[in-house]
Amino acid sequence: MKNNFTEGAILPKLLKFMLPVLFAMFLQAMYGAVDLLVVGQFGTDADVSAVSTGSQILQTLTNLIVSFSMGITVAVAQRIGQKRPEDAAKTIGTGLIIFALTGALFTLIGVLGCGLLAKMLQAPAEAFDLTRNYIRICGGGFLVITAYNLLGSIFRGLGDSRTPLIAVGIACAFNIAGDLLFVAGFHMGASGAALATVLAQLISVIISFFIIKRTKLPFEFHRSDLSLKKSCAFIIFRIGIPIALQDFLVGVSFLVLTGIVNRLGVTASAGVGVAQKVCAFIMLVPLAFMQSMAAFVAQNHGAGHTDRAVKALKSGIGVSTVFGVIMFFVAFFHGDLLAGIFSNKPDTIAAAWDYLKAYAIDCLFTCFLFCFIGFYNGIEKTKFVMFQGIFGAFIIRIPVAFLMSHIGNGSLFKIGLATPCSTIVQITMCFIVYFGFAKSLKKEAK
Repeated sequence: MKNNFTEGAILPKLLKFMLPVLFAMFLQAMYGAVDLLVVGQFGTDADVSAVSTGSQILQTLTNLIVSFSMGITVAVAQRIGQKRPEDAAKTIGTGLIIFALTGALFTLIGVLGCGLLAKMLQAPAEAFDLTRNYIRICGGGFLVITAYNLLGSIFRGLGDSRTPLIAVGIACAFNIAGDLLFVAGFHMGASGAALATVLAQLISVIISFFIIKRTKLPFEFHRSDLSLKKSCAFIIFRIGIPIALQDFLVGVSFLVLTGIVNRLGVTASAGVGVAQKVCAFIMLVPLAFMQSMAAFVAQNHGAGHTDRAVKALKSGIGVSTVFGVIMFFVAFFHGDLLAGIFSNKPDTIAAAWDYLKAYAIDCLFTCFLFCFIGFYNGIEKTKFVMFQGIFGAFIIRIPVAFLMSHIGNGSLFKIGLATPCSTIVQITMCFIVYFGFAKSLKKEAK
């Protein structure tokens, strides 16, 4: 095992594990950003709108896979912490079967439902066919996308964050090459970007399997482990379903927000698409802490070292807050420069900056929220994670966005304020649960 989180200095070990996760997420953000960057330079506003809207669907389904696979990350990490490597192998084998079936289901949804999905998101008329084609192509490769993301979740559960970094690096390199070939070279627009995405991840998965064969695991993995074991499946579902449901419904809330913006026209749609790509970068540090925190806390929780888990939470929040303040100033006051990386059209850049100002405010709060989510996932309080996410999405974010779209005179900044509003409410809920958790620990200590 690459990392034993149950002993030694907390912050250095957390950072050592987190940094490869951060770099992998940076490359993953680059992966999506390159699509929009190349399309923005060599395509039309309709192509940009199609990629931004279609990638929202793709991201929602992908996030569902990643969040559901958190059940494997946490379950494997706990069994490693409990010194039960054989059970970790059985959990992984069961997970591979579950996610193969899930990937097949999402493939059918993407291919057969591409037109309906584009219509649900109210894709602008000029970009409707392009959006539908983008969703269809990416949907056709969803088995590959599932395998690509599942590998990362398994290895993070084993305490290995370097192998997922290698996989993402390979995919990013081939995606850039594919975008330049299909979009800039063959002028295939949004469809070319989708094709590059799927092919890059296919190549990454193939190469990753060869890397895995040469990697020493903390257990022997046999063919007999590749079976659907009820006890393992129950644990994966118990942990993963609440997280997945929460992430899915939060993703749906952002899809609703995208639909609200799309009604304002293709420029607003393209602007928000650009802003969302920028957001993928400015939110990297808290997101990396969220994923790392879950694995770190799960190992310690499994080993009975809850005090180390709490210290890791506090350390993560402290480091993440520093970056949150920096990102706030950059995005709020220089968002036009960030948006200009992805588009050369003044109207699109202005719309993106307007929306980014709201997300800049959110940077000040997500450093708390994402660390809390990772912590609660690691100690298996996934039902609370689900509740606070759904509450923030449907009780706060969507109603505020809908209200601002009617009274905000088309201001993307005001619509975007729905996101920090929901984050503040969710943080409040997290603190309330944390203080209750801390009290219970003190009682146990006595």
